[in-house]
Amino acid sequence: MRPDLLTLAAELVRREEPFVLATVVRRQPASSAQQGDGALITAGGEFHGWLGGSCTQPTVVRQARAAIASGLPRLIALSPDPGADKRPGVLVFPMTCHSGGTVDIYLEPVLPRVRFLVFGVSPVARALARLAAAMGFAVDAVDPDADRSHFPEAERVWASLPASEGPRATRPFAVVATMGERDEDALLAALASDPAYLGVVASGKRFAQIRDTVRARGASADALARVHNPAGLDIGAHTPEEIAVSILAEVVQERRRAAEEEPSVVSAGLPVAAAPLEERDPVCGMSVTVAGAKHTAEALGRRWHFCCGGCRERFLASPERFAGGARSGGAA
Repeated sequence: MRPDLLTLAAELVRREEPFVLATVVRRQPASSAQQGDGALITAGGEFHGWLGGSCTQPTVVRQARAAIASGLPRLIALSPDPGADKRPGVLVFPMTCHSGGTVDIYLEPVLPRVRFLVFGVSPVARALARLAAAMGFAVDAVDPDADRSHFPEAERVWASLPASEGPRATRPFAVVATMGERDEDALLAALASDPAYLGVVASGKRFAQIRDTVRARGASADALARVHNPAGLDIGAHTPEEIAVSILAEVVQERRRAAEEEPSVVSAGLPVAAAPLEERDPVCGMSVTVAGAKHTAEALGRRWHFCCGGCRERFLASPERFAGGARSGGAA
């Protein structure tokens, strides 16, 4: 991987922005790609690096964004004969570069760690921080009395959540475990973070009092209706650690349910990205993302989009020939 791509990757990690690292793992002549060639694709579809001819980029970008949406890596192949090149575990697409050849590319999504906001310094809050960190969450502990000695596993410890810690690209998970100390303030702060999950550790009677107070202070009824109380699955938990386990089990349940109900949502809480508008290259039949398309042409009263300059030139040499195939739905 080129040093400039690694530098860019480090910057995206610092900014907590998802991206994909793409690597050529196999090639057959006459593809211009070489084994080990690499690229980085951002969630917005920006392409940095080299994976062979530019005609491979539209497919790679689409599949990279799909990998970000699913949170799972994938192996794709671009082949001049997709039907003959089918293999288990490989997604095969047409190779439209005129040089021909086959190239296999491994796409590895790199997603920001999901934040887990723990409000309070109670024994339950401390147990939650320990177990959430062990599960791979980036834990933020929030309480005026919190310090590093209370939360050695936390990535950050706040007296209060900064305004900048509001809605972000990846929605956090949050639990209010203040248990009688500034409950209402903590719940309002948690609601402002727009969490994918919000639980409150309190009895039903106490939560009703908290809910009425924060409602009077401006919290919406819809947001409060999504709060989980009592937080956690009913597993008969009693100790702080058992309560923390029950809450994290509910978090896992909610993540998996969201992924099943909406496959394009990353289970970690990434927002759904609207599918980009695509058109079909009238020459080779490849789907081309309209926004930012590099190869276009005006002909026969409309704009056409192409995967590469070669297809554009072939089209302009005989627009009527290829336009007919595009209208009928078949490649020329």
